[in-house]
Amino acid sequence: MRQRSRSRAALAAVAAMCAVAALPGQVYAAGGPAAYTFDPGAKAVSGAEVSTDATELKSGSVYKSSIKVQQKLYYRLALDAKTNVYVSAVVVPKDDGQVAYGDGITISIRDSSDQQCSSEHAQFESAGYSRPIAAYAHRDVEEDSSSCRAAGTYNVLIERESKDTSGPGDWDLEIRYVSEPKLGSQAAPIPTEAPEEWPSASPLPPTPAADNRRYGGSSYYDATSLETGEWKDEVAPGQTLFYRVPVDWGQQIFATAKLSNSTAAGKKEYVSSALAMSLDNPAHGHVTDVSPLAYQGEPASVAFDPVPPVAYENRFDSDSSVSAMRFAGWYYLSVTLSPEVAEDYGDKPFPLTLVVKVVGKADETPYAGDAGIFGVTQDDKDMARNGQSGSQAAESGSSTMKLVAAAGIGAGAVLVLWLGVWTLLARRRASSAPAGGQQHPYGGPPQAW
Repeated sequence: MRQRSRSRAALAAVAAMCAVAALPGQVYAAGGPAAYTFDPGAKAVSGAEVSTDATELKSGSVYKSSIKVQQKLYYRLALDAKTNVYVSAVVVPKDDGQVAYGDGITISIRDSSDQQCSSEHAQFESAGYSRPIAAYAHRDVEEDSSSCRAAGTYNVLIERESKDTSGPGDWDLEIRYVSEPKLGSQAAPIPTEAPEEWPSASPLPPTPAADNRRYGGSSYYDATSLETGEWKDEVAPGQTLFYRVPVDWGQQIFATAKLSNSTAAGKKEYVSSALAMSLDNPAHGHVTDVSPLAYQGEPASVAFDPVPPVAYENRFDSDSSVSAMRFAGWYYLSVTLSPEVAEDYGDKPFPLTLVVKVVGKADETPYAGDAGIFGVTQDDKDMARNGQSGSQAAESGSSTMKLVAAAGIGAGAVLVLWLGVWTLLARRRASSAPAGGQQHPYGGPPQAW
């Protein structure tokens, strides 16, 4: 009996090992609005208040930094004479710090003589409540002044502007540095002037899909992929949701946000800037936003003014909402519901509908070779169709490799453990068998599988 108990215990251990090998990890659910999710690959970097102390940024990298009230920070670039580059900064006030109208940052790229190549502001403006906002600066050898075309050392300068009434806390920064691919040999030269006209009439709304639930992400990194359609979600007061839409060369994007009525009892108070919505390009440069939606407890909606189809020559337009539509790739939608809504209508999430439509036939890329983030692939279209975020795609690939590794390790561990169990049983039975007795049926080694 004792031997049988030990055998059962050993077999139970084998079963437990199999169970562990089959479970490479656990999934935990978290409730409530999520904080901004920084790219896990971001490297910590400190900006310098003295330009000669600036840390050099590397193309294709993401960084995490921070900036204090009224601070000016430098970062360094080493550029050749041929490549167009873009450096963006996402501003994330810590602990929902209070912000005022006009608070924000200015990001610029400057040559060694401090001549500005380009700059962009990211401001909270009339929707004066804390939320992630983004801006970028670029060095474009085709459109910048001659001083910015030379090879050499350049500086990225990020300047913070905050009113006396604003929160004194630091703001986190997520900084990205990307390079634009080289142009290929074109059958016809690319125009050097932006188009003056483009379709401005809103297209017919798409037919809602049967399964049209899409839950927005908490940042650019985990933004939820969307394609043309009507998508339902929920947004809580003070929460920012991120989505991304693949827009190819020659295509035009339209988007509308609809907020449901409130079922809260009592007087329907007026909230002047209840919902903010922004559109950013693949390099996280700001394209456009909407006049913040006013809300009084009844259904309300707001839409972007039409932007042009994606075209390389858009960069030559002086209107930033046109020049930002300069390359194909993922375009990012962010939607924020004002925390003030909770004061009159409660803090429960509100039903939100996003109507997205991408129109136009996709054109050929103007780049030579791999376009990287400045193109739309079949995988991108599949992710948009399935509602998958970039982080989920990365985790899926990583999980598959981990599962394969875990299966290999687990199978090896199970084999070693089973051999140990067999040896233990064989020895115990051999010691208890009478001399000259018959060999026990378990006396042979286990069969290979």
